[in-house]
Amino acid sequence: MRILPSEQSVLDHVAAREAAIIGRAVEWANVNSGSRNADGLSAVLTLLEGAARALPGAVERIPTRGSTTVADDGSVREDAHADALKLTCRPDAPLQVVLTGHYDTVFPETSGFQTVVTRADGALNGPGIADMKGGISVLLAALEAFETHPDRERVGWTVLLSPDEEIGSPASAPLLAELGARGHVGMTYEPALADGTLAGERKGSGNYHLIVTGKAAHAGRAFHEGANAVAGAAIIAARLHALNGQREGVTVNVAKISGGGPLNVVADNAVVRFNVRVPDAQASAWISETVQQIATEPPFPGLTLDLHGGMTRAPKPMDASQTALFEAVKETGALLGQTIAWKPSGGVCEGNNLHAAGLPNIDTLGVLGGDIHSDQEFAWPASFVERAQLSALILCKIASGEIDALKLKSLRLETM
Repeated sequence: MRILPSEQSVLDHVAAREAAIIGRAVEWANVNSGSRNADGLSAVLTLLEGAARALPGAVERIPTRGSTTVADDGSVREDAHADALKLTCRPDAPLQVVLTGHYDTVFPETSGFQTVVTRADGALNGPGIADMKGGISVLLAALEAFETHPDRERVGWTVLLSPDEEIGSPASAPLLAELGARGHVGMTYEPALADGTLAGERKGSGNYHLIVTGKAAHAGRAFHEGANAVAGAAIIAARLHALNGQREGVTVNVAKISGGGPLNVVADNAVVRFNVRVPDAQASAWISETVQQIATEPPFPGLTLDLHGGMTRAPKPMDASQTALFEAVKETGALLGQTIAWKPSGGVCEGNNLHAAGLPNIDTLGVLGGDIHSDQEFAWPASFVERAQLSALILCKIASGEIDALKLKSLRLETM
């Protein structure tokens, strides 16, 4: 491959808009949009919708489904979620690219980490500047530039910006599955590592909430009449923790036990919350069955167990389609003087969802940065243009056929 004059024009389009690409990401990051902050999510969605209207095609808000939340006292409630933003251009084109991102962050409305500042070393430090409002700006910049390419009509694209990725995509999962089934290649804008390394294979993940219900009693006068839910929860937590090391690559993290009350009352409620990570489909089936079995075996009489949750993201292995796509991206990056490497990740993202639906995808095409999910989160300003140019050139090479999107899709379907 080489960079053609028409492609260089696309790259120049990105470079000429560097200040705007960075500036809008900073503006978005300065508006809190924690996954449960409805007002903040609405405000950011409006900003994104305005930016998206600079592109051709349809711009629409897509309602998302509700999800179930287990409170610390064991009560269960239904939560609503914000809309997703969907952009669609040339849905009948022979090649279809799906680009995804999320506009929620891990920082709640009450967080003390609310604004973007520039560090002494020049990095931008702010909530979501890397994960992933910077990535969304890169995504849009790549499409804005690609739309100047003479072969753009060969490629249709759909963008989905979701409001709930940081809590496992419970509301947007069906939308991701639908797009993954229809597209040929996926591009997702989680941040790369600070040195540009991409995530390769990813583990699968599941989130569980096990409600333990016992019987309250006076701890002194009638202890024997009670059934202690907190004690039962502790035994169950130990059983779950003991699963670590039983199967290669499977981890179980007991994250929290809540419940109970006054010291002189036998606790009648508790909730055990835990996360599992698995390397492949066989391990996913094993941990699912094992957790279900534990949830049917109260540790002593008088307790009832009620399991909520499950596997939220399937594993994303480096199958033939993923390997071929990574090699193509590596070659494309080399044309720009960018060294593209990748390594396995225990983390999960929308790329897991897309792959499970049949879509080969690169899911760390966002800015270069680090320390995400902390108040040290940062992004390198120079990477905004670099990464937008990489994505724009990938789109150009898909249009030219040098990246064979149809073959990549075929390779993925062969392994399903």
